[in-house]
Amino acid sequence: MNATRLALLAGGGSAALLLAALGFQAVGYAPCELCILQRWPHLAAVIIAGLILLTGRVRALAVLGMVAAGVAMGLAIYHSGVEMAWWPGPSHCSGGIGDIANMSTKDLMSKLQEAPVVRCDEVAWRFLGLSMASWNAVFSACLAVVWGMAARRER
Repeated sequence: MNATRLALLAGGGSAALLLAALGFQAVGYAPCELCILQRWPHLAAVIIAGLILLTGRVRALAVLGMVAAGVAMGLAIYHSGVEMAWWPGPSHCSGGIGDIANMSTKDLMSKLQEAPVVRCDEVAWRFLGLSMASWNAVFSACLAVVWGMAARRER
């Protein structure tokens, strides 16, 4: 497989992880603050793959994709450690409140008081003993390897 295809595969992997996260959210698993934070590097990786497709510049952009996947992996490992009580997490985790641009101050305050807090230190879902954050760490590590292969092949 050539470098461009490897990079696009890695970007597609990040897109699939984002879609899976949104799917879990759609069926009722509200994300915590750390869950949301883990999505940003995957979005960056998808954008990087798009830039590779548009520009044909694989090597430098693949290195950036590898960094993005590495950041996602690091955040996921941190979140997994918080879930397993290996280290403390953020002192706050908050839920969403909706479209604040169209709310009055009174409505906003009411929504803030009613918003459920999604805890970062509680596992909402497990598969084969691993939480969503742990699976994100595993998949992000795999994507970092694929990005690295793309960067290396483009010599």
